[in-house]
Parts: sequence; structure tokens; C-alpha cells
Amino acid sequence: ASRVLKEIGMSVEIHEVPRDVVSKYYPDYAEYPRYILLARLGSGSPVIQFNGHYDVVPEGNGWSKDPFKPVVENDKLYGRGSVDMKGGIAAAIVAVKAFKEAYKEFNGAIEIALVPDEEIGGETGTGYLVREGLSKPNYVIISEPSGSEIVWIGHRGALWFFVEVYGKQAHGSTPWLGINAFEYMVKVAEKFMKNYKNIIERKSSKYTYDDPRGAKPTITIGGEVKGGTKINIVPGYYAFSVDRRLIVEESPDEVEKEVKDFINEVRKELPPEVRVELKVTGKLPPAITSPESPLVKALLRSAEKVLGSKPRTTVCLGGLDMRYYTEVGIDTVTYGPGPMHVAHQADEYISIDEFIKIAKVYALLLENVLIYH
Repeated sequence: ASRVLKEIGMSVEIHEVPRDVVSKYYPDYAEYPRYILLARLGSGSPVIQFNGHYDVVPEGNGWSKDPFKPVVENDKLYGRGSVDMKGGIAAAIVAVKAFKEAYKEFNGAIEIALVPDEEIGGETGTGYLVREGLSKPNYVIISEPSGSEIVWIGHRGALWFFVEVYGKQAHGSTPWLGINAFEYMVKVAEKFMKNYKNIIERKSSKYTYDDPRGAKPTITIGGEVKGGTKINIVPGYYAFSVDRRLIVEESPDEVEKEVKDFINEVRKELPPEVRVELKVTGKLPPAITSPESPLVKALLRSAEKVLGSKPRTTVCLGGLDMRYYTEVGIDTVTYGPGPMHVAHQADEYISIDEFIKIAKVYALLLENVLIYH
């Protein structure tokens, strides 16, 4: 990538993410070096950046082709990472090359940022890039595979936690001497399934989501359950997980307080010797860029010229690297070649037609922002 970017006239910097930073967020991977590539063309303001992650998920099973040898068949390029998201990166490079050939002079600068670790949370990729101030763009386009018909102006957030219930362990032959944590865990879980669900279902986002059902907060209970020791022991500890998804109007800290308050109310209905605790294991802030943002408007105009109609602007149901930029006030959208539904699957592919369309949209976007700005 460095060679290709230099060949089209961009300056290239490569930054190694310090191992102590990797160890802080992902200790299991601390011994593997992490690099961020930042390419730049032009100077001054505005700065428009294309962001893409180069890490991929494992190939898994079920492939009819070698997942790491690209194959083109019937307008499809197959391979692991083709749509998620090497195709988006390539589209950005093609667009910058075309723009540079068309315009020898322009206002501002173009950046391409290639980052690791998006698939495991992005803290040591885009997160490090933004936190350390390696780049300070005005506008960012993340080239994830939204598909040409959809522009993601935001994404939902998440709070992941365990509800831990402590009782008293005892011999199975004398259960009256113990306090069965499993039985009380079931009672607490039922409160979440009924009462807490009712609380969050009263909320609704004002934005359009990929699926209308995503415009309300959701919970998934019991993805993981921990506890118990042996069949003849009264369990003294049990815990269940909760995956609480946030709409863009919420924050993880607000939701954490909401959950704590709910658990405090549940405790009042339990015996005093039963202890219920909240253990937060992860937070993912949501992200949103205003539909009235100059970036969003310029992208929609550019896409309309290529596609013949404007893409829909929606909020992505999953998490993206957008949050690192929007948290510091940088207008950010996600728009890249699809189809999204084959990402992470066997026989993953990118549509070549989609790739061409998106590359054209990117080039027109650069024109709109840097020539006619």
C-alpha cells in the first residue's frame, strides 16, 4: 500500500502503535506489532480523510475457493477481506489517483488512513490515530461496505455487563443451610426480561435506522451464564450477561446509571443476605453526524450524479470506528462498496460494479469539497 500511494504522489508516514498501548487494550495481542499508515496529498484546509482497516476476521470454514487468493468471477472478486474492507480502501486510492490527474491544484488536503484492529474494537487503530492527534481532518469517510444505496451517518452503541448474584454455598444434602444463587439469578433475570425491557421500549430515536426495530434500545440476556460447581453443591454464585444496545441519543455512562438504579430496585425485593452486583465489561459509545452536515450533503450530491438517485441516510445497527471521530467533533460518515451481507462469511466477495460506482462517488466528493468548497 505504501508503494502504491507514493506512486500516485502521496506522502506516506508509518506509525507503530506502542506495545504498552496494545497491551492496555488487547493484552493477548501485545507481542504482535501494529502499524498505522497515513498518506497525504496537498496542504491546508479542509482536510478530507478516507479511513480503512486492513485487518480481517479468520477465514473460517465452507469456502469453495482459496480465501487468500483473489478470484474474479461474474462481476465478483472473491477473497477474505474483499468487501470488509480492502475493496473500500482500493476505491479510495483509485478516486484520489483520478482526482489528482484531473486537478493539479486544489484547496486543502486529502488523507488516506489505513489502520489495524477494527475487528476487535479499534482502540489501537483509529482510536490511537485520533487520540494521539496523528491526523486532524475536517471530514472523514470510512470506507466500510454500507453499499452504494446507503450512507451510514451514525451507529448504535453498546453497554456489555454481567449481573452477578451471590448466595451461600452448601452441601446438596442440606440445601436449607445454603442460599441458592441460581434460583435468585433466575428471579433477577426475569425482572430484566419483563420490567427492564418495558423501561427501554419507551425510548425511541428520531433518526432512521437500517431496520426500524433498531430505533429503540434492545437487550440480549444470557449470552453467557457463569456459576455452579458440581451437581451436589448448592451454588453460591451465578451471573448472566446482558448486551444492552444504545440508540444514538443515549450514552454508555447514562445507561450504566440506569441499570444500577434498576438493580437497586430489584435488590429491595430479595432477602438481605442475597447480594446482586453489576460488573461492566465493555462500553461502545454511539455515533451520529447531522444529516445537515456539509459532508453528508456533498456526499449525497456526488452519489446522486453517479447513481441517478440519492442514497438513504441511516444509522448502522452495529458498531463502527466512526465514534472515535465524532467524539472529538469531526463530521464522519461511512460509505463503501458492498454487499455488506457477505462480510465475515465463506466465499466473501465484493461487487466490481459497486466498486466502480463508489470510486466515482469518492472522486466527485473530492471535487465538491476541495474544488467547489
